[in-house]
Amino acid sequence: MKIGIVTDSLANLGLDELLAFCAEQGIDSVEFAIGNWSNSPHLDAAGLLESQSKRQELKSKLHHHGLTISAFNANGNSMHPTDGERQDAIVRQAIRLSEHFDVPRVNLMSGLPAGAAGDSMPNWVTAAWPPETHRMLDYQWNEVAIPYWRELVSYANDHGIHQLCLEMHGNQLVYNMPSFLRLHEAVGDTVGLNFDPSHLFWMGGDPIEIVKRYARHIYHVHAKDTYLHPGNLAHNTRLDHLPMDRFQERSWSYVTLGYGHGESWWRDFCYWLQAGGYQDGVLSIEHEDINLSRREGVIRSVALLRNCMPTETPDFELPS
Repeated sequence: MKIGIVTDSLANLGLDELLAFCAEQGIDSVEFAIGNWSNSPHLDAAGLLESQSKRQELKSKLHHHGLTISAFNANGNSMHPTDGERQDAIVRQAIRLSEHFDVPRVNLMSGLPAGAAGDSMPNWVTAAWPPETHRMLDYQWNEVAIPYWRELVSYANDHGIHQLCLEMHGNQLVYNMPSFLRLHEAVGDTVGLNFDPSHLFWMGGDPIEIVKRYARHIYHVHAKDTYLHPGNLAHNTRLDHLPMDRFQERSWSYVTLGYGHGESWWRDFCYWLQAGGYQDGVLSIEHEDINLSRREGVIRSVALLRNCMPTETPDFELPS
């Protein structure tokens, strides 16, 4: 396995500083966030698409530092009822950039439609009652999501991209395995997972059990941890909308690797990823810890992954 990083984790650095720091830390690959929920601090996606010389310049910088691109990231809501068209354009920029840079995948979210035609805000259904929730889900899936994703998969395939990697994320239509499998069944193997255990932690899932059962669907991995605060969980529940900076009051918060789940958990996670065939894959560090600096958080995360992840291909053979 290889260590990567979501470039927004070091948004305080310029591109050259970022690449030099990654090389210094022994990071193997970068995942460039190019828009939507990112302000794209390191790349001008439109400029790269327009200019072969700018693309070549970036390729040269990456080669100089011994880095590759694991993915272009366009996380956002391309099915937003009023802003979806703009966000969808960023997704398609990421697809075209992946084609130009010979990167086989794009990381993104499923998106979340409105609950009904004419609504202006997305609507995340998290319960089976009251009865209108089922009418909302029928509209979201059958009238919006499946037609959108069938067309997007076709567009990606036409550009040579066969891995659209979704984070299962709260406030998205795809947020757990049943919702992922529903979309996958409708549109095929181009849709896989950008598997981020941090979201499953706070939603109550078990990332390792998912890896054991569904590793074939994992096309990319985010390395991010979540701290669960037992006292606050007791009365807030996991559905907590307090602002992220109110760390001490929240039920859960994103933290540096090892500060939510210890090294033994991450060792098990990496072990089962390897068992499932993710032997040459990237673990892309995503730093969103408000209590540690970006630099310290990344350094500590790199150190933990080095202690936990397999780095060689298994070669054990039973005696004949």
